[in-house]
Amino acid sequence: MIAGTRRGGRLDGRVALVTGASRGIGAAVARTYANEGAAVAVAHEPGPEPSEQAEKLVAEIVAAGGQALAIGADLADPDAVDALVASARSGLGPIDVVVNNAAASARGPWHELTVEQWDHIHRVNLRGSWLVARAAYPDLRASEHACVINVTSIMVATGQENAVHYTASKAGLIGFTRAMAREAGTDGIRVNAVMLGAIRTEHETELFPDADAVFARVTAAQSLKRRGFAEDVAGTFLFLASDDSSFMTGQVLNVDGGWAHW
Repeated sequence: MIAGTRRGGRLDGRVALVTGASRGIGAAVARTYANEGAAVAVAHEPGPEPSEQAEKLVAEIVAAGGQALAIGADLADPDAVDALVASARSGLGPIDVVVNNAAASARGPWHELTVEQWDHIHRVNLRGSWLVARAAYPDLRASEHACVINVTSIMVATGQENAVHYTASKAGLIGFTRAMAREAGTDGIRVNAVMLGAIRTEHETELFPDADAVFARVTAAQSLKRRGFAEDVAGTFLFLASDDSSFMTGQVLNVDGGWAHW
């Protein structure tokens, strides 16, 4: 579903591809980008439920006068990633902004993880982010507003039990961000990362349904004694995609309620 993009926003005329955008943080970022004038490719995991959620978000954006397109893709499959970027380009135009938000997650003791579990997390979270950026590279190189925004986790800074494979993949994204920023800077492509703290999303609710217990644990670690929600972090993604951060690359911005201090 596509309609005319509204004008007067900080991302007017730009095309953004946001992965993991059917719900949670990705959906909040997609909605914010559309509100600021971007045409948004809402990339989502294949399957009936994510597809329905993504189409609902697209319908909301279009009804508000924006332009959006839902595209399902398995980021662990290189061919599917290429098809995702090609579909976004065909439907919306050359890509200016890539947000690598999608992530696979699972929990378990480090010594009980299987090779298959380890590899799946890294194929989606780390390799998938590289594949999306690589597929979009011809567009990014030609754009005057090119940027890639990777999503990492506070768990890289704090460590957390039963998440070694996930944490390692998110640490890899920081290295990927810094190395790619150095190399892609010659093409005018900015590459930054957002290190997120504990954000109360649908995914967290599914994993930890006891909201009171999670609140107590999280706020004890944070400087701000409230929970963070997807809407609390979307503004950082807007800043990094806009000209307000035009001289910023290779950086990792913490949005964690003051959990980790640097």
